[in-house]
Amino acid sequence: MKISIFGLGYVGVVTAACLARDGHQVIGVDLNSDKVALIARGESPIIEPGLKDLLQQGVQSGHIEATVDAEAAVMSSDMSLVSVGTPPMERGEPDLSYVISVCKDIALAVKKKQSSHVVMIRSTVPPGTLKDCQDLMEEVCGQGLIQVAFNPEFLREGSAIRDYDFPPYTIIGTKSAIAEKAVRNMYAKVDAKVLVVEPEVAELVKYVANTWHATKVSFANEIGRLAKAFEVDGREIMNVIVQDEKLNVSPVYMRPGFAYGGSCLPKDLGALLYYARTKDIFVPLLNAIPATNDLQIDLAVQQILNYGLKRIAIFGLAFKANTDDLRESPTVPLVKRLLGEGCEVKIYDPAVHQTQLMGTNLTYIQQHLPHFANLLVAKPEEALADSELVVATHRTPEFQQLLRQVPKTTKIFDLVGVFNEPPKVPQYEGLAW
Repeated sequence: MKISIFGLGYVGVVTAACLARDGHQVIGVDLNSDKVALIARGESPIIEPGLKDLLQQGVQSGHIEATVDAEAAVMSSDMSLVSVGTPPMERGEPDLSYVISVCKDIALAVKKKQSSHVVMIRSTVPPGTLKDCQDLMEEVCGQGLIQVAFNPEFLREGSAIRDYDFPPYTIIGTKSAIAEKAVRNMYAKVDAKVLVVEPEVAELVKYVANTWHATKVSFANEIGRLAKAFEVDGREIMNVIVQDEKLNVSPVYMRPGFAYGGSCLPKDLGALLYYARTKDIFVPLLNAIPATNDLQIDLAVQQILNYGLKRIAIFGLAFKANTDDLRESPTVPLVKRLLGEGCEVKIYDPAVHQTQLMGTNLTYIQQHLPHFANLLVAKPEEALADSELVVATHRTPEFQQLLRQVPKTTKIFDLVGVFNEPPKVPQYEGLAW
């Protein structure tokens, strides 16, 4: 492929070198003439293991060129990658002016060229930017000439070439079959699964990924502080944690949904926070966990009340499906607050039987929801009878089937993602989707 790369910073130059190595014809474009001159000579403007050799090979083989002439680069390529910087502004929002400027330059060249051109944005930008850039470019050169895609990068300094060659996946955010095909061809020699998603999803994924990475660093550091206060090596603690790939390092718990509960998570987190206080260890991230969990319950209650519907069926009372454990179930305070607001509530949970509850489980529900026995029903039909709203708190095949059969006049509020693909019907809404 003939590819022009706008922006020869860290991402741009590494991408250029790897694409050239894989056999593509690459033209690097940058306003900095000194940087362009370096790359044209096969010299690296940055320090990155293995990059110098790739650049030299690319220049010597004729697969890498560099220029300050944007129009010439577009004229000589079929696809342009935008990898310019998006530095933070005073309030924290990214400065998109470089992206916009480059897109204008590409559009002007395409207008003159009058042939189809694919534009792939690789800079980190907020959701909606690709659409805005497409609209901008089509205003300049007209519709039909430009196809767009967004492709987030996950390159780490110091291991960028390896990260390019072995990514967790290749994400293509586009609505264009032409752009999708071009990106697939560009990465034909990269062995990774390809995820084609909506452009806005691809744009937000990069922000979320880096925020998650920052969270992991902060979490490990706070655990290190606590461990040292107990005279325990925090590195050994985290070394054990990461070896559990069933729960600790896995997709488990990584889906938006309702608040956590049960007999373990709230209790053990609470104990850890207690010991942090007694030992004067400041752990702001850990302290924020109960607050954000409570907020999820607040948001669910408020959304239900916003519907203005009083007759409510609740599917699921225990803290998770296929158990009768009601301790610290987030559905318990949810129901309690709805009752306090004058709502009529019926609860269907096939695993919860009042006659079988005992011990601390029974004591807990009697203390927090004294009249729960009057709210439980044995059959889902009893819960649905005359209900204006169904609230799902468990993700089970049974509840999925029941929700498919709910009358169109009955509102559905899904707190846990019962459906992998939300049904596109007006009466359905999810808590975070």
